[in-house]
Amino acid sequence: MDQNRAPVLEALQAYRERGYTPFTPPGHRQGRGADPRVLDVLGEDVFAADVIPVNGLDDRTGSQGVVEHAQQLMAEAVDADQAFFSTCGSSLSVKSAMLSVAGPHEKIIVPRHAHKSVISALILSGVSPVWLSPHWDAGRHLSHPPGPEEVRELFEAEPEAKGMLLVTPNDYGTCGDIAAIAEVCHSFGKPLIVDEAWGAHLPFHPGLPQWGMDAGADVVVTSVHKSGAAVEQSSVFHLRGDLVDPDVLKAREDLLATTSPTSIVYATLDGWRRHMVQHGEELLTAALALAHATRDAINDLPGLRVMGEAEFIGKGLAHALDPLKMTIDVSGLGISGYQATDWLREHQRVTLGLSDHRRVVAHFTHADDHRTAAILLEALSALVKADLPAPPQVDLPSPDELQLETAMLPRDAFFAEVEQVGAEQAVGRISAEMVTPYPPGAPAVLPGEVITQEVVDYVRSGLDAGMTLPDPSDPELKSFRVVARKP
Repeated sequence: MDQNRAPVLEALQAYRERGYTPFTPPGHRQGRGADPRVLDVLGEDVFAADVIPVNGLDDRTGSQGVVEHAQQLMAEAVDADQAFFSTCGSSLSVKSAMLSVAGPHEKIIVPRHAHKSVISALILSGVSPVWLSPHWDAGRHLSHPPGPEEVRELFEAEPEAKGMLLVTPNDYGTCGDIAAIAEVCHSFGKPLIVDEAWGAHLPFHPGLPQWGMDAGADVVVTSVHKSGAAVEQSSVFHLRGDLVDPDVLKAREDLLATTSPTSIVYATLDGWRRHMVQHGEELLTAALALAHATRDAINDLPGLRVMGEAEFIGKGLAHALDPLKMTIDVSGLGISGYQATDWLREHQRVTLGLSDHRRVVAHFTHADDHRTAAILLEALSALVKADLPAPPQVDLPSPDELQLETAMLPRDAFFAEVEQVGAEQAVGRISAEMVTPYPPGAPAVLPGEVITQEVVDYVRSGLDAGMTLPDPSDPELKSFRVVARKP
């Protein structure tokens, strides 16, 4: 196929040049109906690019196959059999993949540090999770993807499991051994789904960790808006081999996806793929060099330490590390990551994604350059000199204390008759809600798990220290939603 083509962008350009007058959605009519105050902020081009795919980018019957052609080009570019675009982010892509492997009351192996979108899929589907413990670094209070030995033991113990989901890379950039885990899954005749939301860039440079399709995974989900250059909500899930039926996968995606996808997501996915094929290795080579130099410069700042392979990789830890993720330990300044992130935003106009009780994460992409790296370094230099108070302590549980007892399926607990009880009364009760530090978005408590005092102390002290917990019905965590006791 001609990887210099960009079918969605070409169709959008043709739509403009032919001067169509639509009497179909979107109702803003390429911005003519938008409030001028909105146009002042967003610009007219955003609305001009918002064209309905059917009888817009393509004709009524979709005879030109515009989106299908773009998906085929994406699949070829990353060595997949098929690729599917999602305009609802990787949250939808992960749900579609899981539901294509297991159905209601069937089992699937899931690592306990999975993203809340995975838990949402369990709730929607009624699939029964077989929990797999991640590799825990108890000293640093970090989780890493599990290894092949643990996967083999679980398949031997749960032979009826329909497949496995693996999360790699995680929010800190640590990666699992996909190839070894895929080999284990396939030895049992089971498919491997990889939630590689943070790894859309991995296929395009040999100096990065191996990407899921090259490592033998059956379905790989990527968030192109995270590590690529597409707009928010842009995701692709890729398929290879015959362990997952492509018709079933597409049907599950149709079940969950919007019937009104935006051409803006399609167009940016299409253009990013072409850009990476043509220039990806060159761009990522520059990004890797910039990240390496910036890492060294941060390590020269007193009180800061960029964690690397020495801390992340080894037996019982991670298999590889994405060097574009810089996990900066700020505990040497006597502050928390929450404080650092808030201070950098307010005083330096620098925003970071992940923060925790002692770390922040700065994520580099091919879009970064010496100017943005210099801004980060200047902001961190100012942080070193800032006079911030000692942070509230977070009551960190041990890895064993984070492994809660599962008393009900997530779906059954979520839809059960519930009641709201005080935090002290919630201990020993079955949770009917997720309690999720975000980011990274791995729930501390799931529907169906028995709430413990240690986890209550953890999330409540975390909230006081600055942790973001978007899920609980009581945002102050003075009470918890639990399954009602039968009279």
